[in-house]
Amino acid sequence: MNLKYIIKRPSITEKSIKQTVGGGYAFVVDPKATKGQIKEAVEKFFGVTVVRVRALMMKGKTRKVGKLRKIIRLPDWKKAIVELKQGQKINYFETVGKET
Repeated sequence: MNLKYIIKRPSITEKSIKQTVGGGYAFVVDPKATKGQIKEAVEKFFGVTVVRVRALMMKGKTRKVGKLRKIIRLPDWKKAIVELKQGQKINYFETVGKET
């Protein structure tokens, strides 16, 4: 699998922002990607050293859409939580403002 297609986007939520203090970063990745491929892609694109990768499949949620409130199901997706070497960080996740 080509490395540029493994990481789809960062998962920026309140919980994932809190994890960045401890060196953990969350990404939405390709469902077929392995932990080794995720580690290699993060190290290549962000220039950091990955210590640990945790990957999990997330179930797609159901939504009601349209005038008749038809129920649809969103697709399943894969999330990877990547822990970096002590002292390293990815600036893409940094927030602006005061920390609480």
